[in-house]
Amino acid sequence: MAAAHRVSHEPAYVLHRYDWSESSLILEVFTRHHGRIALVAKGAKRPSSNFRPVLLPLQPLQLNYGGDAEIRTLKGAEWMGGHVMPTGEALLSGYYVNELLLRLLARDDAHEALFDAYAGVVQVLASEHAGAQAATQAAALRAFELILLREVGLLPSLEVQTLTLEPLDDAVRYSLVPEAGLRQAAAGEAALAGIDWRALQQVLDDRAPFSATLREIAVMNTGSNSALRNQLRALLNYHCGVSTLRTRQMMRDLQAL
Repeated sequence: MAAAHRVSHEPAYVLHRYDWSESSLILEVFTRHHGRIALVAKGAKRPSSNFRPVLLPLQPLQLNYGGDAEIRTLKGAEWMGGHVMPTGEALLSGYYVNELLLRLLARDDAHEALFDAYAGVVQVLASEHAGAQAATQAAALRAFELILLREVGLLPSLEVQTLTLEPLDDAVRYSLVPEAGLRQAAAGEAALAGIDWRALQQVLDDRAPFSATLREIAVMNTGSNSALRNQLRALLNYHCGVSTLRTRQMMRDLQAL
């Protein structure tokens, strides 16, 4: 019976880790086929532990674990390579993405498309060249935010006004707001033209939504990018139940210094 609860060679990322005892850790991990789960890594804090150099955030792993309790037991972990740890502002952006997943993902709810988008944004943040291309990192974050909101059922269709289901007019500006979805923008509101919203919906429906959405956002003008960022940030904060996410506040504080 125990064998039925053993999972092997599962692609995963560590989202967060907590001290559990003097020698062990509780891990929040995001897996491709089983969603967000909690694991206990026994002895992981000991200097001799094989887990110690492997269980790092923003690194692609393969995990073996077992058990049928709410917190399973980690049996093995292997670093899959591919990129180094992001640094500087890119590292904080990675922690921001992790915070979003911890706040918005229910446990044991698989989201394979979201896992692939997460792997994509981490790859961009860790790229040796992305540090010189802040716009690429920002586009990757916006693409991930859109896919996350859609995967957890919090993003309305971007082809129609949410309350009336009327098609968007290419030249009219619309705002995405927490209480009403997509609606015609009031004066001074952050907004995008109908043609831009429909283009985003089209790339979200692509077979490879992360890369397609990243490309679409990367060619938007600065004003549209800023408007999209502000609307998505307000929507995410609303659904996370906070005015500012911890990692965002940390980034502001560091920039102020």
